[in-house]
Amino acid sequence: MNWQELSSTSHYKTAVAVKHEMASGNLPEAVIGIEELIQALSRSEKRALKSQMVRLMLHIIKWQSQPERRSLSWVASIRDAREEIADIQEETPSLNDNAIKELWDKVFIIAKRDAQAEMSKKSNVTSLSWQAVFDDDYDFLDEDFSN
Repeated sequence: MNWQELSSTSHYKTAVAVKHEMASGNLPEAVIGIEELIQALSRSEKRALKSQMVRLMLHIIKWQSQPERRSLSWVASIRDAREEIADIQEETPSLNDNAIKELWDKVFIIAKRDAQAEMSKKSNVTSLSWQAVFDDDYDFLDEDFSN
């Protein structure tokens, strides 16, 4: 059985195949399948974390680069991405803050590239702090709309 190929195409089919191997009494093969499934699930969760980090940073870059175009949808995207990241970390403890820090620079480059493409202009944002990404408030409560 090619567990790596199977687990990269379908986690469900991998689990079914592992169950079949166990029912057939082929425990060594089932163990290999389980190990490959665990690795595949870990890769999947890491991709999800990276995707949410890109989404979060992209909207913060746009927020900082285009204050005149800020929108409630950006606020919602920032909040939602933060919640998704927290959920991923809760479900997969190995994807802790250290894992985020390991991805940080790569994710920032992707987020900045994507933000610039969406804005159709270059951004002067050269980096984002942990505070800007995870702690700062992004809302309109302090905005002055009297002008």
